[in-house]
Amino acid sequence: MTVIIDPEPTTDIAPERPKTRFIPVNDWPKYHPWPTEKGLRRMVDDEMTNGFHVVVKRVRRRVLIDEAAFFRWVDEEDAKNRKAG
Repeated sequence: MTVIIDPEPTTDIAPERPKTRFIPVNDWPKYHPWPTEKGLRRMVDDEMTNGFHVVVKRVRRRVLIDEAAFFRWVDEEDAKNRKAG
């Protein structure tokens, strides 16, 4: 029996993951000075009213922050506030 092994895996099977990091809420201050852990938890608590749900990922009991999505969210909020005021 002959087994043929493809030396180069195809990327068609597994799409490339976005470049981001998922940071647990309690570890956020290790990477960024703002917001504080308490402030971040408040954002998570109000996620459905403030649009923060696009940033929050939950894995079992862990609450993770998608770092790239967080900064996109900040930019979007800034743009909204500039339009309003």
